[in-house]
Amino acid sequence: MAIERSGIDVTPLKESKVPVIFVIGGPGSGKGTQCERIVEKYGFTHLSTGDLLRDEVKSKSKRGEQLNAVMERGELVPLDVVLDLLKEEMLNKLPTTKGFLIDGYPREVEQGVQFEKQIKECNLLLYFEVSDDTMVARLLKRGETSGRVDDNEETIRKRLDTFHKHSKPEIGRAHV
Repeated sequence: MAIERSGIDVTPLKESKVPVIFVIGGPGSGKGTQCERIVEKYGFTHLSTGDLLRDEVKSKSKRGEQLNAVMERGELVPLDVVLDLLKEEMLNKLPTTKGFLIDGYPREVEQGVQFEKQIKECNLLLYFEVSDDTMVARLLKRGETSGRVDDNEETIRKRLDTFHKHSKPEIGRAHV
């Protein structure tokens, strides 16, 4: 079953002078904390694809129900659908933002390539280099109060492995 998509004119984004910053780092590296500070100090808009997906599911829209079914099956949401969500939110925020922080994205090199092809070139990649031991310690500490099911050592180690295999290569893309 294909997930509902909409034709989105991104011309205003492409023509804008608003910067786009990819924010990459392993789980527990401090991306969210630093993004909050940049938003407060510089007036940027902080976008997380995970939050956008969860919000769409909560909306109970047709697309949200389709996304929920995909996620319940443990499958990855198609890249084009994630890009649609980013396009929509960026267009909504464009009149009032001084820039976009795309948190935890891209997770793979192809996502970055497609983002720049379909939406807008990334102006800067902000990478948080933090040791695995530090990230594990931070997430275990957070897990004491967060109630998040993924804040346990086994899952944290798997998330770190995924980050090193898939997301870290994005840092080496020559044009960013």
